Amino acid sequence: MTTRGVAVLGSTGSIGTTALRVLARHRDRFRVAALTAYSNAELLAQQAAEFAPCYVGVVQNGTSPHEGWGEGVSCLVSAATRDDVSIVINAIVGSAGLDATLAAVSAGKRVALANKETLVMAGDLVAEACRAGGGELVPVDSEHSAILQCLAGRSANDVRRLVLTASGGPFREGPAERLASATIEDALQHPTWRMGRKISIDSATLANKALEVIEAHFLFGLAYDQIDVVVHPQSIVHSFVEFVDGSVLAQMGKPSMELPVLYALTHPERVSDAAMPAFDPVAWAPLTFERVRSDDFPALALGIAAGRRGGVAPAVFNAANEQAVNLFLENRIRFMDVVRAIESALATCAHGPGDSRAAVLSADAAARRHVLEMFAC
Repeated sequence: MTTRGVAVLGSTGSIGTTALRVLARHRDRFRVAALTAYSNAELLAQQAAEFAPCYVGVVQNGTSPHEGWGEGVSCLVSAATRDDVSIVINAIVGSAGLDATLAAVSAGKRVALANKETLVMAGDLVAEACRAGGGELVPVDSEHSAILQCLAGRSANDVRRLVLTASGGPFREGPAERLASATIEDALQHPTWRMGRKISIDSATLANKALEVIEAHFLFGLAYDQIDVVVHPQSIVHSFVEFVDGSVLAQMGKPSMELPVLYALTHPERVSDAAMPAFDPVAWAPLTFERVRSDDFPALALGIAAGRRGGVAPAVFNAANEQAVNLFLENRIRFMDVVRAIESALATCAHGPGDSRAAVLSADAAARRHVLEMFAC
Protein backbone atom coordinates (compact mmCIF):
# COMPACT_ATOMS: atom_id res chain seq x y z
CA MET A 1 0.00 0.00 0.00
CA THR A 2 1.32 3.44 -0.95
CA THR A 3 1.45 5.78 2.02
CA ARG A 4 0.13 9.32 1.73
CA GLY A 5 2.20 12.25 2.95
CA VAL A 6 0.56 14.40 5.62
CA ALA A 7 1.43 17.90 6.80
CA VAL A 8 0.24 18.78 10.30
CA LEU A 9 -0.03 22.53 10.78
CA GLY A 10 -0.29 23.39 14.46
CA SER A 11 1.16 20.05 15.53
CA THR A 12 1.78 21.05 19.16
CA GLY A 13 -1.80 22.14 19.87
CA SER A 14 -4.77 20.07 21.01
CA ILE A 15 -5.90 18.91 17.56
CA GLY A 16 -2.34 18.60 16.28
CA THR A 17 -1.26 16.24 19.06
CA THR A 18 -4.46 14.25 18.61
CA ALA A 19 -3.77 13.96 14.89
CA LEU A 20 -0.26 12.66 15.55
CA ARG A 21 -1.62 9.98 17.87
CA VAL A 22 -3.93 8.85 15.08
CA LEU A 23 -1.19 8.97 12.45
CA ALA A 24 1.15 6.96 14.68
CA ARG A 25 -1.39 4.12 14.70
CA HIS A 26 -1.74 4.13 10.91
CA ARG A 27 1.83 4.30 9.64
CA ASP A 28 0.93 1.71 6.98
CA ARG A 29 -1.32 4.32 5.32
CA PHE A 30 0.17 7.69 6.21
CA ARG A 31 3.58 9.23 6.82
CA VAL A 32 4.18 12.58 8.46
CA ALA A 33 5.91 14.65 5.78
CA ALA A 34 5.78 18.09 7.45
CA LEU A 35 5.19 19.57 10.90
CA THR A 36 4.71 23.18 11.95
CA ALA A 37 4.03 24.85 15.28
CA TYR A 38 3.45 28.39 16.48
CA SER A 39 6.09 28.67 19.20
CA ASN A 40 6.46 25.43 21.16
CA ALA A 41 9.84 24.51 19.69
CA GLU A 42 10.63 22.03 22.45
CA LEU A 43 7.59 19.82 21.78
CA LEU A 44 7.99 20.30 18.03
CA ALA A 45 11.54 18.96 18.25
CA GLN A 46 10.29 15.89 20.12
CA GLN A 47 7.64 15.30 17.44
CA ALA A 48 10.20 15.72 14.68
CA ALA A 49 12.45 13.15 16.34
CA GLU A 50 9.59 10.65 16.53
CA PHE A 51 8.11 11.10 13.04
CA ALA A 52 11.17 12.22 11.03
CA PRO A 53 9.33 14.61 8.67
CA CYS A 54 11.15 16.08 5.69
CA TYR A 55 10.09 19.61 6.71
CA VAL A 56 9.73 21.30 10.10
CA GLY A 57 8.72 24.91 10.64
CA VAL A 58 8.05 27.19 13.61
CA VAL A 59 6.27 30.54 13.30
CA GLN A 60 7.82 32.19 16.36
CA ASN A 61 11.04 30.66 17.61
CA GLY A 62 11.94 32.06 20.99
CA THR A 63 14.82 29.65 21.47
CA SER A 64 18.01 29.07 19.53
CA PRO A 65 17.30 28.31 15.86
CA HIS A 66 17.13 24.67 14.80
CA GLU A 67 19.23 23.98 11.76
CA GLY A 68 17.13 23.36 8.68
CA TRP A 69 13.81 24.48 10.20
CA GLY A 70 11.60 26.95 8.38
CA GLU A 71 10.67 30.05 10.37
CA GLY A 72 7.99 32.75 10.26
CA VAL A 73 4.44 32.59 8.93
CA SER A 74 5.72 31.56 5.48
CA CYS A 75 6.58 28.12 6.89
CA LEU A 76 2.87 27.29 7.02
CA VAL A 77 2.43 27.72 3.26
CA SER A 78 5.75 25.99 2.60
CA ALA A 79 4.62 22.92 4.55
CA ALA A 80 1.14 22.90 3.00
CA THR A 81 2.30 23.01 -0.61
CA ARG A 82 5.15 20.47 -0.62
CA ASP A 83 5.15 17.90 -3.41
CA ASP A 84 5.40 15.05 -0.90
CA VAL A 85 2.23 16.20 0.91
CA SER A 86 -1.19 15.12 -0.28
CA ILE A 87 -3.18 15.82 2.92
CA VAL A 88 -2.86 18.94 5.06
CA ILE A 89 -4.29 18.87 8.57
CA ASN A 90 -4.91 22.53 9.32
CA ALA A 91 -5.08 22.68 13.11
CA ILE A 92 -3.96 26.31 13.40
CA VAL A 93 -5.96 28.47 15.78
CA GLY A 94 -7.59 31.60 14.38
CA SER A 95 -7.24 33.64 11.20
CA ALA A 96 -3.59 32.65 10.75
CA GLY A 97 -4.79 29.48 9.03
CA LEU A 98 -6.34 31.24 6.02
CA ASP A 99 -3.33 31.53 3.73
CA ALA A 100 -2.25 27.95 4.30
CA THR A 101 -5.71 26.65 3.40
CA LEU A 102 -5.90 28.79 0.26
CA ALA A 103 -2.43 27.68 -0.81
CA ALA A 104 -3.10 23.99 -0.13
CA VAL A 105 -6.40 23.72 -2.02
CA SER A 106 -4.96 25.82 -4.85
CA ALA A 107 -2.20 23.20 -5.10
CA GLY A 108 -4.73 20.35 -5.29
CA LYS A 109 -4.32 19.07 -1.72
CA ARG A 110 -6.94 17.64 0.59
CA VAL A 111 -7.28 19.93 3.61
CA ALA A 112 -8.52 18.21 6.76
CA LEU A 113 -9.88 21.42 8.23
CA ALA A 114 -9.93 22.02 11.97
CA ASN A 115 -9.39 25.76 11.42
CA LYS A 116 -13.01 26.84 11.06
CA GLU A 117 -11.97 30.51 10.91
CA THR A 118 -10.77 29.90 7.35
CA LEU A 119 -14.30 29.38 6.05
CA VAL A 120 -15.84 31.97 8.35
CA MET A 121 -13.50 34.67 7.04
CA ALA A 122 -13.39 33.75 3.38
CA GLY A 123 -15.73 30.89 2.52
CA ASP A 124 -16.36 32.06 -1.04
CA LEU A 125 -12.65 32.60 -1.70
CA VAL A 126 -11.79 29.12 -0.42
CA ALA A 127 -14.52 27.55 -2.55
CA GLU A 128 -13.18 29.31 -5.64
CA ALA A 129 -9.62 28.19 -4.81
CA CYS A 130 -10.86 24.59 -4.55
CA ARG A 131 -12.53 24.81 -7.95
CA ALA A 132 -9.51 26.41 -9.58
CA GLY A 133 -6.83 24.22 -8.01
CA GLY A 134 -8.63 20.91 -7.64
CA GLY A 135 -8.23 20.74 -3.86
CA GLU A 136 -10.87 19.60 -1.39
CA LEU A 137 -11.99 20.36 2.15
CA VAL A 138 -12.88 17.62 4.61
CA PRO A 139 -14.01 18.90 8.02
CA VAL A 140 -12.38 17.80 11.27
CA ASP A 141 -14.80 19.49 13.67
CA SER A 142 -16.89 16.73 15.23
CA GLU A 143 -20.16 18.42 14.26
CA HIS A 144 -19.29 18.83 10.60
CA SER A 145 -17.70 15.40 10.40
CA ALA A 146 -20.98 14.03 11.74
CA ILE A 147 -22.95 15.82 9.04
CA LEU A 148 -20.57 14.59 6.33
CA GLN A 149 -21.00 11.03 7.56
CA CYS A 150 -24.79 11.31 7.69
CA LEU A 151 -24.99 12.79 4.20
CA ALA A 152 -22.88 9.95 2.70
CA GLY A 153 -22.86 11.52 -0.75
CA ARG A 154 -26.44 12.80 -0.69
CA SER A 155 -27.25 16.02 -2.50
CA ALA A 156 -28.07 19.20 -0.62
CA ASN A 157 -31.47 18.98 -2.32
CA ASP A 158 -32.25 15.94 -0.15
CA VAL A 159 -31.70 17.89 3.07
CA ARG A 160 -34.40 19.79 4.92
CA ARG A 161 -32.29 20.85 7.89
CA LEU A 162 -29.02 20.42 9.78
CA VAL A 163 -29.02 20.46 13.57
CA LEU A 164 -25.66 21.14 15.21
CA THR A 165 -25.34 20.07 18.81
CA ALA A 166 -23.70 22.22 21.50
CA SER A 167 -22.68 21.09 24.96
CA GLY A 168 -23.87 24.40 26.40
CA GLY A 169 -20.45 25.07 27.89
CA PRO A 170 -19.54 25.55 31.55
CA PHE A 171 -22.35 28.09 32.19
CA ARG A 172 -25.25 26.06 30.78
CA GLU A 173 -26.94 25.49 34.14
CA GLY A 174 -25.92 28.61 36.02
CA PRO A 175 -27.92 31.82 36.34
CA ALA A 176 -27.33 34.56 33.79
CA GLU A 177 -25.96 36.78 36.57
CA ARG A 178 -23.00 34.43 36.94
CA LEU A 179 -21.71 35.40 33.49
CA ALA A 180 -20.94 38.96 34.54
CA SER A 181 -18.43 37.77 37.15
CA ALA A 182 -17.09 34.70 35.33
CA THR A 183 -13.35 34.22 35.68
CA ILE A 184 -10.89 32.76 33.20
CA GLU A 185 -10.75 29.55 35.23
CA ASP A 186 -14.56 29.31 35.22
CA ALA A 187 -14.77 29.76 31.46
CA LEU A 188 -12.07 27.17 30.73
CA GLN A 189 -13.90 24.39 32.56
CA HIS A 190 -15.56 22.76 29.57
CA PRO A 191 -17.81 19.93 30.76
CA THR A 192 -17.14 17.31 28.07
CA TRP A 193 -14.23 18.26 25.77
CA ARG A 194 -10.57 18.97 26.50
CA MET A 195 -9.55 21.73 24.12
CA GLY A 196 -7.23 24.67 23.71
CA ARG A 197 -7.82 27.86 25.68
CA LYS A 198 -9.22 29.95 22.84
CA ILE A 199 -11.81 27.42 21.67
CA SER A 200 -12.77 26.71 25.30
CA ILE A 201 -13.69 30.38 25.79
CA ASP A 202 -15.54 30.36 22.46
CA SER A 203 -17.54 27.38 23.69
CA ALA A 204 -18.35 29.21 26.94
CA THR A 205 -19.78 32.22 25.04
CA LEU A 206 -21.29 30.02 22.25
CA ALA A 207 -19.34 32.09 19.70
CA ASN A 208 -17.82 28.78 18.64
CA LYS A 209 -21.25 27.47 17.64
CA ALA A 210 -21.83 30.59 15.54
CA LEU A 211 -18.54 29.92 13.76
CA GLU A 212 -19.70 26.35 13.15
CA VAL A 213 -23.02 27.48 11.68
CA ILE A 214 -21.20 29.72 9.20
CA GLU A 215 -18.77 26.91 8.41
CA ALA A 216 -21.66 24.48 7.80
CA HIS A 217 -23.25 26.98 5.41
CA PHE A 218 -20.13 26.93 3.22
CA LEU A 219 -19.25 23.26 3.60
CA PHE A 220 -22.67 21.88 2.73
CA GLY A 221 -24.20 24.65 0.60
CA LEU A 222 -27.29 25.16 2.76
CA ALA A 223 -29.07 28.39 3.65
CA TYR A 224 -28.86 29.70 7.19
CA ASP A 225 -32.59 29.00 7.62
CA GLN A 226 -31.72 25.31 7.21
CA ILE A 227 -29.17 25.21 10.05
CA ASP A 228 -30.25 25.00 13.69
CA VAL A 229 -28.49 24.56 17.02
CA VAL A 230 -29.62 22.52 20.02
CA VAL A 231 -27.94 22.03 23.39
CA HIS A 232 -26.93 18.42 24.09
CA PRO A 233 -24.99 18.32 27.38
CA GLN A 234 -23.59 14.80 26.98
CA SER A 235 -21.86 15.54 23.62
CA ILE A 236 -22.61 12.04 22.32
CA VAL A 237 -24.79 13.01 19.34
CA HIS A 238 -22.50 15.20 17.28
CA SER A 239 -25.12 16.46 14.79
CA PHE A 240 -28.39 15.56 13.08
CA VAL A 241 -29.36 15.68 9.42
CA GLU A 242 -33.09 15.91 8.68
CA PHE A 243 -34.03 14.92 5.14
CA VAL A 244 -36.90 16.24 3.03
CA ASP A 245 -39.00 13.12 3.71
CA GLY A 246 -38.79 13.71 7.47
CA SER A 247 -36.21 11.03 8.20
CA VAL A 248 -33.45 12.09 10.62
CA LEU A 249 -29.96 10.62 10.85
CA ALA A 250 -27.54 11.28 13.71
CA GLN A 251 -23.86 10.43 14.14
CA MET A 252 -22.92 9.38 17.66
CA GLY A 253 -19.76 8.56 19.55
CA LYS A 254 -17.84 9.33 22.73
CA PRO A 255 -16.41 12.87 22.92
CA SER A 256 -13.08 12.26 21.20
CA MET A 257 -11.47 14.13 18.32
CA GLU A 258 -9.58 11.03 17.20
CA LEU A 259 -12.53 9.66 15.22
CA PRO A 260 -13.20 12.81 13.14
CA VAL A 261 -9.46 13.23 12.54
CA LEU A 262 -9.20 9.66 11.24
CA TYR A 263 -12.31 10.05 9.08
CA ALA A 264 -10.96 13.28 7.56
CA LEU A 265 -7.82 11.38 6.57
CA THR A 266 -9.62 8.38 5.06
CA HIS A 267 -12.93 9.80 3.77
CA PRO A 268 -14.96 8.30 2.13
CA GLU A 269 -13.38 5.06 3.35
CA ARG A 270 -13.54 3.79 6.91
CA VAL A 271 -10.48 2.24 8.50
CA SER A 272 -10.41 -0.09 11.49
CA ASP A 273 -8.86 1.47 14.59
CA ALA A 274 -8.43 -0.82 17.58
CA ALA A 275 -7.85 2.17 19.87
CA MET A 276 -11.47 3.27 19.52
CA PRO A 277 -13.57 1.39 22.10
CA ALA A 278 -16.93 -0.20 21.32
CA PHE A 279 -19.84 2.18 21.88
CA ASP A 280 -22.06 1.32 24.85
CA PRO A 281 -25.33 3.26 24.58
CA VAL A 282 -26.43 2.28 28.07
CA ALA A 283 -23.25 3.66 29.63
CA TRP A 284 -23.88 7.05 28.03
CA ALA A 285 -27.62 7.22 28.84
CA PRO A 286 -29.62 9.30 29.26
CA LEU A 287 -29.18 11.61 26.27
CA THR A 288 -30.96 14.94 26.68
CA PHE A 289 -31.55 18.02 24.53
CA GLU A 290 -32.42 21.63 25.38
CA ARG A 291 -33.13 24.90 23.65
CA VAL A 292 -30.30 27.43 23.48
CA ARG A 293 -30.63 30.24 26.02
CA SER A 294 -30.24 32.84 23.30
CA ASP A 295 -30.80 35.86 25.52
CA ASP A 296 -28.02 34.79 27.88
CA PHE A 297 -25.57 33.83 25.10
CA PRO A 298 -26.02 36.52 22.41
CA ALA A 299 -22.75 35.69 20.60
CA LEU A 300 -24.53 32.88 18.76
CA ALA A 301 -27.17 35.15 17.24
CA LEU A 302 -24.60 37.85 16.47
CA GLY A 303 -22.47 35.37 14.53
CA ILE A 304 -25.37 33.90 12.58
CA ALA A 305 -26.56 37.42 11.71
CA ALA A 306 -23.06 38.23 10.45
CA GLY A 307 -23.16 35.11 8.30
CA ARG A 308 -26.49 36.10 6.80
CA ARG A 309 -25.21 39.61 6.16
CA GLY A 310 -22.21 38.25 4.25
CA GLY A 311 -19.48 40.40 2.77
CA VAL A 312 -16.80 41.09 5.37
CA ALA A 313 -19.22 40.75 8.30
CA PRO A 314 -18.23 37.15 9.16
CA ALA A 315 -14.54 38.13 9.08
CA VAL A 316 -15.28 41.04 11.42
CA PHE A 317 -17.21 38.75 13.78
CA ASN A 318 -14.32 36.30 13.86
CA ALA A 319 -11.59 38.93 14.29
CA ALA A 320 -13.42 40.87 17.00
CA ASN A 321 -14.11 37.68 18.90
CA GLU A 322 -10.52 36.48 18.53
CA GLN A 323 -9.07 39.77 19.76
CA ALA A 324 -11.53 40.05 22.63
CA VAL A 325 -10.89 36.47 23.75
CA ASN A 326 -7.16 37.20 23.78
CA LEU A 327 -7.78 40.21 26.02
CA PHE A 328 -10.01 38.17 28.32
CA LEU A 329 -7.38 35.43 28.60
CA GLU A 330 -4.85 38.14 29.52
CA ASN A 331 -7.27 39.24 32.26
CA ARG A 332 -7.66 42.69 30.69
CA ILE A 333 -11.42 42.58 30.10
CA ARG A 334 -14.40 40.78 31.63
CA PHE A 335 -16.13 37.74 30.20
CA MET A 336 -19.23 39.56 28.89
CA ASP A 337 -17.00 42.25 27.36
CA VAL A 338 -16.25 39.70 24.64
CA VAL A 339 -19.83 39.96 23.39
CA ARG A 340 -19.79 43.75 23.73
CA ALA A 341 -16.67 43.87 21.58
CA ILE A 342 -18.21 41.70 18.87
CA GLU A 343 -21.40 43.74 18.74
CA SER A 344 -19.53 47.04 18.56
CA ALA A 345 -17.13 45.85 15.85
CA LEU A 346 -19.98 44.53 13.72
CA ALA A 347 -21.77 47.88 13.98
CA THR A 348 -18.64 49.81 13.02
CA CYS A 349 -16.47 47.67 10.72
CA ALA A 350 -18.70 45.16 8.90
CA HIS A 351 -19.20 47.10 5.68
CA GLY A 352 -18.24 46.10 2.17
CA PRO A 353 -17.83 42.98 0.07
CA GLY A 354 -15.52 40.14 1.04
CA ASP A 355 -14.60 39.33 -2.54
CA SER A 356 -10.82 39.39 -2.18
CA ARG A 357 -8.17 38.30 0.27
CA ALA A 358 -7.16 41.94 0.68
CA ALA A 359 -10.70 43.00 1.60
CA VAL A 360 -11.06 40.20 4.13
CA LEU A 361 -7.71 40.88 5.78
CA SER A 362 -8.38 44.63 5.87
CA ALA A 363 -11.69 44.04 7.65
CA ASP A 364 -9.98 41.60 10.01
CA ALA A 365 -7.35 44.20 10.93
CA ALA A 366 -9.96 46.95 11.34
CA ALA A 367 -12.02 44.81 13.72
CA ARG A 368 -8.98 44.02 15.84
CA ARG A 369 -8.01 47.70 16.05
CA HIS A 370 -11.56 48.59 17.00
CA VAL A 371 -11.56 46.13 19.90
CA LEU A 372 -8.19 47.32 21.17
CA GLU A 373 -9.29 50.97 20.97
CA MET A 374 -12.60 50.15 22.61
CA PHE A 375 -10.80 48.96 25.73
CA ALA A 376 -7.92 51.45 25.38
CA CYS A 377 -5.40 48.63 25.02
